[in-house]
Amino acid sequence: MRKIGRVLNAGLIAGMTALLIFGGSDLPRSQADPDFVPGEVLLKFKSSVPLPERALALAALRSRALARISSLNAYVVRIPEDATVEEMVEAFGRNPDIAYVQPNYIYRACLTPNDKYFEDQYALFNKGQQVGWVPGSPQGKPSADIKATSAWEETTGIAGVVIGIVDTGVDLNHPDLKNKIRSRGYDFVNGDTDATDDNGHGTMVAGIAAAETNNYEGIAGVAWNSKILPVKVLDQFGSGTTVTIVNGILWAVDNGAQILNLSFGAPAKDNAVEEALKYAFETKGVFIAAAAGNDNTAVYYPAAYDRYVCATAATDYNDQRTTWSNFGPEIDVAAPGDKIITTYPVALTPAGFQPYKFQDGTSMAGAHVAGLAALIRGIKPSLSPSDIMNIIRYSADDVNSSIHKGRDVFIGYGRINMEKALVPLKIIK
Repeated sequence: MRKIGRVLNAGLIAGMTALLIFGGSDLPRSQADPDFVPGEVLLKFKSSVPLPERALALAALRSRALARISSLNAYVVRIPEDATVEEMVEAFGRNPDIAYVQPNYIYRACLTPNDKYFEDQYALFNKGQQVGWVPGSPQGKPSADIKATSAWEETTGIAGVVIGIVDTGVDLNHPDLKNKIRSRGYDFVNGDTDATDDNGHGTMVAGIAAAETNNYEGIAGVAWNSKILPVKVLDQFGSGTTVTIVNGILWAVDNGAQILNLSFGAPAKDNAVEEALKYAFETKGVFIAAAAGNDNTAVYYPAAYDRYVCATAATDYNDQRTTWSNFGPEIDVAAPGDKIITTYPVALTPAGFQPYKFQDGTSMAGAHVAGLAALIRGIKPSLSPSDIMNIIRYSADDVNSSIHKGRDVFIGYGRINMEKALVPLKIIK
């Protein structure tokens, strides 16, 4: 540790005594998102120590009081510019006249967006609120959520990360989505450059992953700032073919998608789809989230392509696996998928209603994972899709550990935890 102390003569004690009472702060805040205020410590002398000796103790370490917390009889102390907070805590801690010394820690409020229906999004922040708008709807379990509000203090994403919604298309004019659309996408069902949603499913998925947030409108998306690339591979009835799906995956990753959301499935293997996923994952470095399926049976494809895809099961507002969520060894994680409010196409919304809808399904769960992957990619763009998958897996909360400890076939490594996934990345950025 560098030498930081020198004893001042008695003539300076009077000036230090005045600073103990009347000092002011001019501390620069230059560090990015520190855990404590740089250049300051908080300390308290033992009550038996007289004021002149307190001043001398500070002067000996070239420090001065900035303010006094009278009710605690503690001081906010400015430390030398050439010393760190950690060094000064150690140095002051050696003085037997000091009751305690510590950093001046920074506490941050959890970021809560102002979107109209955010209070209904238990998946993002569950305080035990009623789930749904129907009288008699169940209550959620506090903290049975993906820890979004605290995670958003670390990042809300960047516009440079594009999420490919390979689905029924997206409502390109939805008030909560229109500013998030990167382009009109492509429609492989009708063969044109207008991927408008005529079913609703793709719009619901897109809203969960990346609806415009903090805009006093509708809902909050997981990735506030990420862009959406709509790719229509399923028709108005929610059905698609190998050809439309393969073409959609390839087009999406060749046109800038860094994250793919695949919320469709079938029980049979498909070599062509698997080859497209391999190209996206290995050649283009794209992270792929996929829904496990909703029939309480084996994991559907493409989620079952374990090497390339983050297979997502569904949990509910009590952190329980839903009874209909598919299961199997391919399951990586789970996310809320029961009674999820999200965006719905304006054209399909009945007159007099807002274009939002409550929906169930592993499709909704997978969209939460896609949004989280977009936030991770924004912080650490050099990470491979395997790296991102492992971060999401290993930061998950094992919410069914009392029944199935560790990874299991029902919710994999657990329900995703955005805060745990993002905070370590922010530290090492």
